[in-house]
Amino acid sequence: MPEVLHPVQPLAGPVPPPIQPGTRLRAGVVGLGKQATEDHLPGLLAADDAELVAVCDENADVVREQESQLEVSGYGDIQAMLSSEQLDFVVVCVPHSAGRKVIEMAAERGVHILKEKPFATSLTEAQALTALCERSEVELMVTLQRRFNPIYTSFTQLADQIGTPIVVDAAYTLHVDDPSDGWRGQNEVAGGGCIIDMGYHLVDLLLWYFGLPDRILADTSANARPDRSYDAEDTALIHFSYDSGLYGSLLLSRFIGPKSEKIQLVGSRGIVRLERGRIQRMTNDGKMVESLAREQAWPSAATSQINHFCHVIRGDRLNLSSPRDNIAHLAFIAACYESAGAGRHVNPKELM
Repeated sequence: MPEVLHPVQPLAGPVPPPIQPGTRLRAGVVGLGKQATEDHLPGLLAADDAELVAVCDENADVVREQESQLEVSGYGDIQAMLSSEQLDFVVVCVPHSAGRKVIEMAAERGVHILKEKPFATSLTEAQALTALCERSEVELMVTLQRRFNPIYTSFTQLADQIGTPIVVDAAYTLHVDDPSDGWRGQNEVAGGGCIIDMGYHLVDLLLWYFGLPDRILADTSANARPDRSYDAEDTALIHFSYDSGLYGSLLLSRFIGPKSEKIQLVGSRGIVRLERGRIQRMTNDGKMVESLAREQAWPSAATSQINHFCHVIRGDRLNLSSPRDNIAHLAFIAACYESAGAGRHVNPKELM
């Protein structure tokens, strides 16, 4: 039977004071793992529109270290941080299964949320959290940094010059020596493996460029390290197609090195090939027509994303990755897992 949706009702909490024009928004970071320390903390420190005032993590040693280095308040409990600090938004970088609780607590207090991908661990959870954010009138934006990189934003412009799109060849692979290591190897905590985790970025690009497919056929495996015990897939091959005639495949893997990322679109009058840091338009026989490359200064994408979210909170820019937008992402992912389990095509639109 389908999972019954029980929307969460926000509790009454203190309402933050109105944001004054020109002021920097006060931010807290929840979860101090690699993603936070390498992207979000440096991004906040470099942002013009935000001010880092607090950090939170269950690991007391990590909190003390960041508290000392960054000269901010440190907490071991998010409720304590939300009660003690007048925050405008939080950046949420916790294991996937813990994300819902953090979102609920922030929404209860009217604190906006920049959520590290994925938005949720399931389609029904995504629908419940979308309803919660809308009732609580908080902005939530999922961290999808590629939307703030001109290499990726130029894809559609080049794709318009290659005629009728025919086929998409996409892949995102990297090598993790032990896919069982840490919480990412456990379905119960991660909500899945390479599809919902690292694959979320490529799913976002496919939906951004082409929309939600009409059919998905997926195969997954968790067999790269037979000497280890884990159930979150390390590799997935996903075939997708549209009623328009466009079709393609997406290879995702946490075990296939070296690290690479690509989307190649073949059209009736040319090819567009997108890789990390470079995009090319070619003729159908592979001759270069034009190319664009970018040397990205760290951590510019994270900073751009944070500054944009501050404008979203103020109401003068659109939310590029809202909860309602990300319901389609979770429908795509849910269709992949259902297809892999049932061995048949699944229409993600029907799941919505």
